[in-house]
Formats: sequence, C-alpha cells, structure tokens
Amino acid sequence: MKKCSVVLLAMFSSCFSVWAQSEGEQPTVASERATMFAIGAANVLDTYLSAEEYSGAELRFLSQRRKPLRRSWMRSVTHQGRVSLLSNRADNHDELGAMYQLQCAWRKVWQLHERWQCEAGGGIGAQLGFLYNTLGGNNPAQARVALHVMPSAAVSYDFSLFKRSSVLRYEASAPLVGLMFSPNYGQSYYEIFGRGNYDHNIVPTTIVSTPSLCHALTLDIALSKRKPNWRLRIGYLGDYQQARVNNLKYHHYSHMLVLGWTKRL
Repeated sequence: MKKCSVVLLAMFSSCFSVWAQSEGEQPTVASERATMFAIGAANVLDTYLSAEEYSGAELRFLSQRRKPLRRSWMRSVTHQGRVSLLSNRADNHDELGAMYQLQCAWRKVWQLHERWQCEAGGGIGAQLGFLYNTLGGNNPAQARVALHVMPSAAVSYDFSLFKRSSVLRYEASAPLVGLMFSPNYGQSYYEIFGRGNYDHNIVPTTIVSTPSLCHALTLDIALSKRKPNWRLRIGYLGDYQQARVNNLKYHHYSHMLVLGWTKRL
C-alpha cells in the first residue's frame, strides 16, 4: 500500500504539467448527483479483536454531489454507508462491521482536451463505525473513529458509446494526516470510559501510519438520446484502508462492483 502515494502524485503531476497549456480554456463543470450501490468482497484484520483475518461479503450505499464553484473550481461531497459480514478461515467465528464515511473535497478543474478533464485538490474525510467479533471475550468490539486531511484527484473522458453520451472516469483519494481513536494494546474500553484512564487514545496519524487508498473507475452511459442528463453508472470500487497505531494493526480491503445512476442538474 505504499504505492498509494505514488498513484496520487502521478495524477497531480499530470494535472499540473498541463496547466500552462490549458490555462486559456475554461472547462465545463456541471452539477451532478449520483446514487450508487456497491457489492463485493472484504478482507479485515483487527489485532485488537483477533490475530486472524476475516473475509466475507460487503454492501455499500454511496451518494455523491458535485457542484461547480468560481474560477473553474468544484466541490464534491460523498456519503458512504457500508455493512460487512465476515468469517474466519475455520468458519467458526464471525465479525460484523458497519461504517459511515463522509468526504468533502475542493478541486481545481482543467480542460486538458476537448474530451479530457482533470481535477486535483483535497479536503477532509471522516469515519465513524464499529467492528464486532462473535468470539466474545473481554473486548468483543472495536470502535473506529477518524478524521483525515485527504488529497484527491480525478480524470474523466467524454465520448460516445452506442451513439449515446458517455463518460469514463477514474478518481482516487488517500489520507495524508489526521487523528484517529484507538485503544492501546491490552487496554479495555472499560479502562478508557469507565475509569477514565487515557493512554494515547487520540492518535495523530500520517500517510506512514495509515497508508490507505480509495479509488474508483466508473462508466456513465446516457439512458436515452432525448434525456442525456440521466445516466446509468457501472464500475469498480477499490478501498484499501490500513492503520498501525498503539501497537495494533488494522486493515480493511474491499473490491466491489458499483451500479447506480447519475443526473446532471
């Protein structure tokens, strides 16, 4: 996952390298609302709960709103909710996870070509969720709360497919710095909240301690020639979250099929 920073750096470089050539071209930035469902597989490790990896199915709901701002800037707000049902290799214990994620980004838009657009910028991302292990014990559940500063970038290509207006889009984001809640190794939640024993539970994070990447490749196809603003969306979502704080390891890897629709306003 150390390659995640290289992916974003390459996208930022490609955007800024053509700034001079495209400075005179004003890009067309349309308001857009997208509603999506994603289904796929997840692999999770949380050493606070278990030293074993758990794998299984995951379902997500995503809502995204893109809005143009002044001087070729745009704002993107994305809401995500996910539920994961996981089992260990022996299939004798399960984990149940849920997470809500909010990401708000501001990006500069460049018209690279008549059909190509590039976006680069950043914003904030917040996470709130939990992971529950049916094995029980003194610590059967883990809370996940985090706030990150996240650079992000996107490239889109407009073309015609089956004589209908279409857009192929790649988008990526990664946490750079932030704060994360985590119990310390061997520390129970009763010690934290019942007895008030703070032990470095609000942890500053960087891309070194949380090397993560979320990226998506989507294809939007107009549903009809008469209503090109309504489009079917299909694509791939890859979300690779990692953290190593307070002597605890965590990862959540997701590979998902995306289906939904978009509307240009």
